Amino acid sequence: MTLPNFLIIGAAKSGTTALYHYLRQHPEVYMCPQKETNFFAYGEQKIRFAGPRDANDSDFIITTLESYRDQFKAASNETAVGEASPWYLYSTNAAANIQRRLPDAKLIAVLRNPVDRAFSSYLHVYKDGRESLSFEEGLLAEEDRIARGWEPVWHYRRAGLYAEQVARFLDLFSRHQIRFYLYDDFLENPGGILRDIYQFLEVDIDFVADTSVRPNASGVAKNQLLGRLLLRPNRLKGMVKPLMPPWLRYELSQRLNQRLLEKPPLSEETSRWLMSSFKNDILALEDLIGRDLSRWL
Repeated sequence: MTLPNFLIIGAAKSGTTALYHYLRQHPEVYMCPQKETNFFAYGEQKIRFAGPRDANDSDFIITTLESYRDQFKAASNETAVGEASPWYLYSTNAAANIQRRLPDAKLIAVLRNPVDRAFSSYLHVYKDGRESLSFEEGLLAEEDRIARGWEPVWHYRRAGLYAEQVARFLDLFSRHQIRFYLYDDFLENPGGILRDIYQFLEVDIDFVADTSVRPNASGVAKNQLLGRLLLRPNRLKGMVKPLMPPWLRYELSQRLNQRLLEKPPLSEETSRWLMSSFKNDILALEDLIGRDLSRWL
């Protein structure tokens, strides 16, 4: 049976959901129906995260090879067969697990300014009604939450320390198997980035995807009542969700996000503190991926 020949490995909150939906439009690309299988991060394990409503996410992790293979049984003659699990980059196990099962796989990573990524991760769980602390309080609580087994979405700062994460993959895969992109470039020129990815995947580079729905928006609801009804998990949404195909759910959710959310400002003091904590890691990352990251700094 078919297994993927390419993976979108992360980083989380860096446009991987949008990239998944853009690539699945290409007639020569098959994307597995479940985004974020997380198989190579948690396969063969019994996972139960401990944070608020983390159990919901635990339930969707694919932990057996048989179930993982089932994700690709509908693939036919597509040139590129892939999946997207943005926690693969952060996982300490995924690189080795991927190399063992898929040693020839092509890997795609999108990296975002780690300060912006951390704040976006916070806004994601805040929007869902799971986070009760301020961003600054969440940063102070982070190490304790990690120690208590909360899922990676709560690892606001630590998940943005990319150098060690990237090094794990570069130690196990050749350079020609991995492409690194920057989130800002993806936002500014999604068509150009997609064209480069098409070339990497050896599919038709002239295909034009609909990129009008932009990457996963994070923020706070402009109207709290509408936010609770339309953006947060609730019984009505739970009833409607199974009736809609994933692509339509994504498009509707993103258009709602764009209309109903606004991004609150991040304090200068917090931004400076976070950036100082990331500076050495960013400098190390520049050498690893061969990109000038001075605008992050």
